[in-house]
Amino acid sequence: MLFGLVVGSGWGWASPNLDLKQRLALERFGPQAAQTVAAWRSMMEDARTQPIERQLQLVNTFFNRRVLYALDPTVWNQADYWATPLEFMGRGAGDCEDYSIAKYVTLLLLGVPNEQMRLIYVRARTAGALTEAHMVLGFYETPNAEPLILDNLITSVRPASSRPDLTPLFSFNSEGLWVAGQTQQVASSTARLSRWRDVLERMSREGL
Repeated sequence: MLFGLVVGSGWGWASPNLDLKQRLALERFGPQAAQTVAAWRSMMEDARTQPIERQLQLVNTFFNRRVLYALDPTVWNQADYWATPLEFMGRGAGDCEDYSIAKYVTLLLLGVPNEQMRLIYVRARTAGALTEAHMVLGFYETPNAEPLILDNLITSVRPASSRPDLTPLFSFNSEGLWVAGQTQQVASSTARLSRWRDVLERMSREGL
């Protein structure tokens, strides 16, 4: 299974300080950012009692519609920068990694188990049969289930089999890293992915 999942031991965010996050949004990025964070919190309250399929759709739609797509050199003046959800909502723009991370964190805050989600690096086929590096979020109802894909390129949450334009390369969450086509974890995600380790550390300082 290309998008195969290995169940981990479980991990989550303990007592997130969302008031701090909203205050930091105002201090660092201004009133518009604080409004976006407030809308994010409101969306999570609405989603909290919904079935998982509805939660996935609400989270996917919120970020796809609320935040603009823009490349890192434009947003951060860097070639490759992984933003925290606060930074992503604060700037009001970001790229595929930022969308995927924000959706992953939001679903964790809604109580979705970490072992049911992975950030997946793929090659995305675009017009003219060209491919480009891309990141999506995968949700796995069970370890052997076909994942549902949350993607900033499309508004709907779809099963992996309906996304032949995506070829997975590797996937990770806060527990580990897996290579596409393999069922065994190959490494620690924080040891192998310095940008992932860095963004987790920054999220901790922001109240998560």
